[in-house]
Amino acid sequence: MTSVRELNDILERFAASGWELLALPAQAWLDGGGDRAGLIDAICRAERLCGSCGCELDPLYPRALELLSRQK
Repeated sequence: MTSVRELNDILERFAASGWELLALPAQAWLDGGGDRAGLIDAICRAERLCGSCGCELDPLYPRALELLSRQK
């Protein structure tokens, strides 16, 4: 799987989460109007708030940040 596709898959899961903190910036990115810095900030905040709760999103936060860091 390409990194762009993997990132989009993760962002689709974030967008479907219903958690506005994460869902809104993820959906904006997927729609082509997202702000990279805002998306990174939202993922970092979500990871701080929820990154160890045991939910299915926990492992996706660091992976999404890693994939975003590879993009120019």
